Amino acid sequence: MKAVIIQTPGDADVLQLAEVDEPQAGPGEVVVGVVAAGVNRADISQREGHYPPPPGAPAWPGLEVSGLVLQVGDGVTTLKVGDRVAALLSGGGYAERVSVPAGQVIVLPPNIDLIDGAALIEVAATVWSNVFLLGDLRAGETLLVHGGSSGIGTMAIQLARARGARVAVTAGSAEKLSACEALGASILINYRTEDFVERLKDEAVAAHVILDSIGGSYLARNVQALATDGHIVNIGNLSQEPGTLDFGPLMMKRGAIHATSLRGRSAAAKAAIVDSVRENVWPLVADASVRPVVSERFPLARAADAHRLMEGSTHIGKIVLVV
Repeated sequence: MKAVIIQTPGDADVLQLAEVDEPQAGPGEVVVGVVAAGVNRADISQREGHYPPPPGAPAWPGLEVSGLVLQVGDGVTTLKVGDRVAALLSGGGYAERVSVPAGQVIVLPPNIDLIDGAALIEVAATVWSNVFLLGDLRAGETLLVHGGSSGIGTMAIQLARARGARVAVTAGSAEKLSACEALGASILINYRTEDFVERLKDEAVAAHVILDSIGGSYLARNVQALATDGHIVNIGNLSQEPGTLDFGPLMMKRGAIHATSLRGRSAAAKAAIVDSVRENVWPLVADASVRPVVSERFPLARAADAHRLMEGSTHIGKIVLVV
């Protein structure tokens, strides 16, 4: 089969379409014929040599796909050949086929376009596990999302609003903030011209949960913006800078800071998250309260162009590769 491999760590040009061995469904697994693959920041980190795949995962990138079940392994009873699905992966999504534990596969609602379905599972699992299961965001509370126009951000806005929370976002342009507002964000902060701590003070709002992929200097400022008993959840460090922390203000607020990742978790842990997404998020997808936000589609052979678009940070929502 064809897959996009990383010849050697480097810029986007190192991504090349090549022939690799087809996967087979082992016990408890299915093979998905990939229709589309989501592009994520982690894929760029892997391409640059900073984020190697966990043991047993394919060497080529790709953390989520949509497609059709082609093969069902021994012991799998929840899926059948022909099912329209999305799958959460440890790697290998930039390919024509991928094998994946059945617990990490979820049937797509009929209202979701099969290609756009590749833009759902990774962001849904990330937001649900971090904002709700870990951060315990509740109706009537406030969520602050840094990078509100990203794939993660657009899912977080929709899911928080659907569950009755208020959403504040930071983004870097009027166009991005307008897109966030259309999805349900009510406090719109341009981080290039405004300080989010001061803006929240002006709004007389403190954030019960802060979802942060920026890291670095945001750490101390997140504590300033945090509500009493609030949660700061770090899912990335795009700034690539260290952060400093005065524990006094954090202790006075009884705040919690969590640093998490999804890719390296065990198959059982991922299956538990996918089960919770199926129960709590998928009904909102099925009734169109939450939808995939896709900025652009690229053919698989143009994976390098997709990475360049993501690195330029001009997109809104997700980028997908069409197989």
